[in-house]
Amino acid sequence: MLDAQTLLLVLTIAVALAFDFTNGFNDTANAIATTVGTRVMPPRVAVVFSAILNLVGAIVATQLLGAEVANTVGSLVAPENDVGLSMIIAALFGAIAWNLITWRARLPSSSSHALIGGLIGMGLAAYGIEAVVWAKVYPVFIALVTSPVIGFLIAYVVAVLLLNLLRRARPGHANSAFRRLQLFSGGFVSFSHGANDAQKTMAIITLALLSSGYLAEFVVPTWVVLAAALAIGLGTWAGGWRIIGTMSGRIVKMEPVDGFVAQTVGATIIQAATSWGLPVSTTHVVSGSIMGAGATRRLSAVRWGVARRIVWAWVFTVPASAVLAALAALLVEAGPLVVALAVLVPGAVALALLTRRTRHKQPATDFGIER
Repeated sequence: MLDAQTLLLVLTIAVALAFDFTNGFNDTANAIATTVGTRVMPPRVAVVFSAILNLVGAIVATQLLGAEVANTVGSLVAPENDVGLSMIIAALFGAIAWNLITWRARLPSSSSHALIGGLIGMGLAAYGIEAVVWAKVYPVFIALVTSPVIGFLIAYVVAVLLLNLLRRARPGHANSAFRRLQLFSGGFVSFSHGANDAQKTMAIITLALLSSGYLAEFVVPTWVVLAAALAIGLGTWAGGWRIIGTMSGRIVKMEPVDGFVAQTVGATIIQAATSWGLPVSTTHVVSGSIMGAGATRRLSAVRWGVARRIVWAWVFTVPASAVLAALAALLVEAGPLVVALAVLVPGAVALALLTRRTRHKQPATDFGIER
């Protein structure tokens, strides 16, 4: 029979994969949104295409290039003793809760920001400010903040150059050519997403294995690579459709050339960050690139109202997930009774509100009373 420590490890891995699954709601959808928005692929074909290349990207990045991103994420919090499994779960809770909130609101917020915020919030609440390795955190923050701006600027420049080069081409021929090229650029985004994003969950699972004594050093096992890649693909299939709608048409109406530029620029930036061991957000990079490519026609082509809502979701992601993770860590430290109350009381309130809402939705019955 499994002992308590092993059961907690299994629970930690399950929660980490659940985070990876919600990552599919928010992040992986962006890898295929432009392909769907320009009608290069039907949504279901694009999802399968993306899931396969995510798997390939995760394997290639970790086995050939090294798990540099996983190493960075796994070293952000370093207390004197190893990070406890229950605290890893608390960090994941903060990230998952925020992912679900933004998914419900149809906002493509960043799972990367949510995970970084969850780790920092957990570290501050459970181990103190000195446990957070700020020398590692600062470069990550710089990469997360600057990557969408770089994507916007480069996509704008590249799109302007392409439009000038193609100004005498027939629109029908140009659109047909770029639709075919988007098969490459869309695959490149999915591959790059797997190479960078899947490593964040790999880092959490590897950290849990290391803390439990199942690993002597921080090395990502192959089965962790496969499990993380598969979880992202399943998350895309299950819930990414809500985010695809926002990304594929509500930010800006895209033509095939716009989609090709946004995807190629975004994937190149993600690949560069992966080679430097920096976790970046596919959501940020692709969204910034989409806005940059769309703004070449005219600034009013970008639906800035939708873009503003997305930016505000990005701004609040790190502090919100940090607060949620910190609260979870404090609850865990307070003991099982407090945890039970914290779960049961909101659960009872939510059930009561749901029952009341369902009751109000019931159709009125006509008892034949004359008026």
